Amino acid sequence: MNALESFFILLGGLWAGTINSVVGSGTLVTFPILIALGVVPVMAVVSNAMGLIAGGVSGTWGYRRELRGMKSNLLKLMPASILGGITGAYLLLHLPETVFALVAPALIVLALTLVIFQPRLQRAIQAKRGAGPSARTHDLAMVALVYLTGVYGGYFVAAQGVLLVAILGIFMSGTLQNANAVKNLLSLSVNVVAAISYLLFAPEKIIWQIVALIAVSSLAGGFIGSRIGRKLSPVVLRSVIVTLGVVALFFMIQKLVAA
Repeated sequence: MNALESFFILLGGLWAGTINSVVGSGTLVTFPILIALGVVPVMAVVSNAMGLIAGGVSGTWGYRRELRGMKSNLLKLMPASILGGITGAYLLLHLPETVFALVAPALIVLALTLVIFQPRLQRAIQAKRGAGPSARTHDLAMVALVYLTGVYGGYFVAAQGVLLVAILGIFMSGTLQNANAVKNLLSLSVNVVAAISYLLFAPEKIIWQIVALIAVSSLAGGFIGSRIGRKLSPVVLRSVIVTLGVVALFFMIQKLVAA
């Protein structure tokens, strides 16, 4: 890998780490770069996911204030994310990429719809919440959806943050910034367990030079993104999420058509 190629990967990692902290979908920056440089798709997914762990750590640390008071939610959601990440990593190593290539655009459309209508849906759900069975039903729905998002994240990584913010913004009590903070931690947990799976079962698919370049640049990007994202109003943050989600959808459809 020459100096110019390394520069493009560093630049992509910086941008990916930044937008991952704000909303997610950073992989839609780094993944196309790696593919354009001739990296085999599965190796690109694996190496990229491992490199972005560093950005997930810095982004989560930057949002640590917004995680206060979220302990009960994390205790319910972390196991679901971890199990989902393990499942997704298994699928990546055993299923053809075309399976999720067909499903991913539909998931992004669903996520954007949820984000756009999140305030109205959240009010409707919270109005029905209480001490009765309905509250437990909503919690179970949130856990199930977080697990499925973990499966998706463990398989492809890209735009799982958009899905998580949409789900958490609707079902979880708290502000959109709280949801974003929890999203960062859950996404990080998915990437970590997926990376462990890759190390144990497919070390030959890891390109360590790419991992190192993305790790260094995304670490810096995570700090930058958390400083920017924490200052955004809910309306602006939601607009950023929708904009990046549309970009993600465009690239996914473009890749699907090209295939």
